[in-house]
Amino acid sequence: FQWSSPLEAIERFKSQEIWFPPPQFYELCRLCNFSSLGELQQFSSARALEGCERWMPVMLSAADGFIQLLPGDELYPEDPDYTGEKKMVMSTDKKVEDLMKEGGIFHRIVIKNTNNLAIYVNVQAKYKHINPLMMNCDNLDYNSRL
Repeated sequence: FQWSSPLEAIERFKSQEIWFPPPQFYELCRLCNFSSLGELQQFSSARALEGCERWMPVMLSAADGFIQLLPGDELYPEDPDYTGEKKMVMSTDKKVEDLMKEGGIFHRIVIKNTNNLAIYVNVQAKYKHINPLMMNCDNLDYNSRL
């Protein structure tokens, strides 16, 4: 066990010292918005009664990787499987890069391999929540349309 700041944990993840699944990567990127625990507590207290949204990522299998689609993304289905029972997976023959260049409304995690993730978000978070900082583990730049 080792205590790390969110940014330190992400750096260790990028260097393949540690691994955590995409949802934890997403949340650590959200925590990077705060410079101290006090700032996080203040934010949490201020938005505590605003509400929350139930999410279920939908996996899109591309020719050279995967994209976890999240609510608000232009490719996110209208009727997602909130229970996880259907194991909904969408697929395409397109490459991730092409999907990113064609798109314009993003809320997704691009997965090239287990330690190569990137978050792309340009939608407004609901309930006064805060979006994650967009992190990219392989330095590919799909931000030209953001």
